Amino acid sequence: MKISDTLELLLLAALWGGSFLFMRIAAPVLGPVWLIEFRVLLAGLILLPVLMRLDLLQEIRRNIIPLIVVGWMNSAIPFLLLAFASVSLPAGFTSILNATVPLFGTIIASVWLKEKLTTTRIIGFVLGFTGVVILVGWKAVVGTPTFFIAILAGLCAALMYAISAPYIKQNLTGVPSLVVTTGSQLSAAFLLLPVLPFTIPQQTPSMAVIISVIALALLSTVFAYFLYFRLIQNVGSTKALTVAYLIPLFAMLWGAIVLQEAVTMTMILGCGLVLLGTAIANMTKSFTLK
Repeated sequence: MKISDTLELLLLAALWGGSFLFMRIAAPVLGPVWLIEFRVLLAGLILLPVLMRLDLLQEIRRNIIPLIVVGWMNSAIPFLLLAFASVSLPAGFTSILNATVPLFGTIIASVWLKEKLTTTRIIGFVLGFTGVVILVGWKAVVGTPTFFIAILAGLCAALMYAISAPYIKQNLTGVPSLVVTTGSQLSAAFLLLPVLPFTIPQQTPSMAVIISVIALALLSTVFAYFLYFRLIQNVGSTKALTVAYLIPLFAMLWGAIVLQEAVTMTMILGCGLVLLGTAIANMTKSFTLK
């Protein structure tokens, strides 16, 4: 990748690392559904006037079906799953589960894009999921049924991201990043509307919650997804997904600084194995499994 692409990848990791902090603050108060509805609706409404100003609305109409699919697969479902996980899990912990995205991405690529499964990728799978197993046994969290359901939700969100990345590459290449970001967020907001009456928040949000929602929409959605879709188009879906390697580091940093969340040696070990496994699984030079 170019230096500019690498810098954008680092910035994206910092922004998405912050999203786990914002969700950890706001999700217990607003609930996952209303939090994500605010996130995607605010993001879409902020970008819509810019889109109209640049006379790009016809691009949304031209690509409406893939934009709806991306809004569902890459925003509505994974956002909800991660927000649900954030109610029970620390920000850094949830982000490490999200770091399995490139592992799932490699599996999806082998099935969908017919990429060959290699020895190094199998080693990466083993190391990565060993890291997840270690995280599941993390002593700082009580292993209740809710805890394990939250872990499953985080892993399912990672799977959705892995499925949507090649779809974006195949169906929205050449479409401006602003169009993809705006269209996908507005479609996600529309898809979540029917669920809102059944999940009304029971608490009045504090100023910290309100600021977290705004930051989640502006920084971790508008700006972050603009960078993400640019990276997918510039360097490809596989390399863009490697942002998941770096997100846990920033998420643990923000969680430790703002929420004083503990960073244990077990957590660091699990994180290290997940990152090492994903890195090995996506090595370009490897031996093909016969």
